[in-house]
Amino acid sequence: MPYITLESHLPGITGLLEYAKEAAQPIRNLTQFLLRGPSTLSEADRELIATVVSHNNQCTFCTTAHTAAADLLAGEAETAQKVKENIETAPVTEKMKALLTIAKLTAQNGRNVTTEAIDRAKAAGATDIEIHDTVLIAALFCYYNRYVDGLATALPADAGYYNILAERLVNHGYTRLPQGYDHLKK
Repeated sequence: MPYITLESHLPGITGLLEYAKEAAQPIRNLTQFLLRGPSTLSEADRELIATVVSHNNQCTFCTTAHTAAADLLAGEAETAQKVKENIETAPVTEKMKALLTIAKLTAQNGRNVTTEAIDRAKAAGATDIEIHDTVLIAALFCYYNRYVDGLATALPADAGYYNILAERLVNHGYTRLPQGYDHLKK
């Protein structure tokens, strides 16, 4: 049960972002830019970064939501699952393995990112902006994970909610729906 009064039809981060709309707007803008804006990393790659960080932070809501979004963007459900199990054996490029490792290290503690991890990413073809964005996405999702779990937000009553959320994230992005979220009330 959430520690503060949130809309019961809005589990996880959505309820928090609706609770404090003014504070949420810059967060939504940053997330939209990092995960859906122009990048040499695909949207699926960026969702995998969010998935790895959330998984390693043991944030059930964010892990499930971003796994669903990564799966939808990739058109399959194997890659995100394999990345959560073992980055090194996952069916992603060497560059993504290196970037996902940097994301995982960032989630543990920013100081855990080593010169060796950066050199590995660069040797695999990662650009400075890709490394920058990986660390920033990882830091952002650490924030989200702590926000969601720190206020004990509710998980959806129906696991199908994550597929609906994934469709919204893929097709609409991270901005607030213009009509709000009352349509989700049952």
